[in-house]
Amino acid sequence: MKVKYSAESIGDLQRLVEFLENKNLYAARRAAIDIQEGVARLKEFPQIGLPVLKADNPEQLRDYYLGDYTVRYLITDDVIYILRIWHGKENEKNL
Repeated sequence: MKVKYSAESIGDLQRLVEFLENKNLYAARRAAIDIQEGVARLKEFPQIGLPVLKADNPEQLRDYYLGDYTVRYLITDDVIYILRIWHGKENEKNL
């Protein structure tokens, strides 16, 4: 399976890293690596995330929790689309 990032998820990752860079450069780099490595695991284990029960298609739309971060993704036949990424202290409705 391939993994593709949406423009929004790329912006999310940049925003999260930039926020951390102002506080701790090492933590920013570590968070970016951890998220990217976690997303790479989805190629082998696409069902690892929890179904988003409020979605019309909860088996396809999932949330993958990576430490303090949530990765929302959509599973299709041959591609996993990374839709959004946010920190646990953020409200997903504000994204």
